Amino acid sequence: MKKLYVLLVVAFTLLLAACGSDQIKEKTTEASATPTKTVVAGTMVVADILDQLEVDSKTVVGIPTSSLGKPERYKDVKEIGNAMSPDMEIVKSLKPDVFVSVTTLEYDLKPAVKNVNIEGEFIDLQGVEELQKSILQLGKEFGKEEQAEKLATKFDKKLNELKEKTKDQDKPKVLAVLGVPGSYLVATENSYIGSLIEAAGGENAIKGPSEEYLASNTEYLQQSKPDIILRMAHGMPEEVMEMFDKEFKTNTVWKHFDAVKNGRVYDLEEPLFQTTANLQVDDALDELYRIFYAEK
Repeated sequence: MKKLYVLLVVAFTLLLAACGSDQIKEKTTEASATPTKTVVAGTMVVADILDQLEVDSKTVVGIPTSSLGKPERYKDVKEIGNAMSPDMEIVKSLKPDVFVSVTTLEYDLKPAVKNVNIEGEFIDLQGVEELQKSILQLGKEFGKEEQAEKLATKFDKKLNELKEKTKDQDKPKVLAVLGVPGSYLVATENSYIGSLIEAAGGENAIKGPSEEYLASNTEYLQQSKPDIILRMAHGMPEEVMEMFDKEFKTNTVWKHFDAVKNGRVYDLEEPLFQTTANLQVDDALDELYRIFYAEK
């Protein structure tokens, strides 16, 4: 009888332990299922990165309106308007935990985001390396470290490939000009296009200044003696390219550039080439390599 009593006590103790273990497991599962913070993607590049990181549409509650379309994953996600001037009332109504945009828009958007009592985060996309760091940052923030590591290191293969292909080549000196309606700026090595030029085996004609873009005159630019001129448009591309064509025909200084004499002036089009980095780095680098070497 005593032995039976002991066995019953042991069995009951084991049963309690099992139940306790199940409760702990249940609580742990509940804790791990806690939803991540919600986010509004302020630009399509941010939305594309989040898409590639497999951040779901319950987490991404807002994305900008874009003529280029949106990721299938976010086809039903609310649009917030233009990336440069989003409708902050819509953003506020979505009640996100964070609004993520880019550093080039921080000056204009930070006060507006603060005004609606939402945390603002601005990632740096001014170069290939900066893009990789920002991808890793977002991956950590949204619990997608594995996907972020895979995406960020994907670009290393192309970078290493071009470094090997161009190591013994005579690097062309490249001048990149960014057209805006009515005028144009000159890209330095610190701009995104500047980082692509270096990565594709070129040498930036304008070096030294810490700024990404500079206002300049043609006489000064001629002294840099570029072998190649790249023309880009930021906003209203058709109008800007018409402006470039007129400028290069009517301003006689351009006729003295070797790049113009040798027919080595190229127009770079969006969305492949933008003022900030995007996920089309590999294709952009292939295009620049072709311009620098295949068309030589």
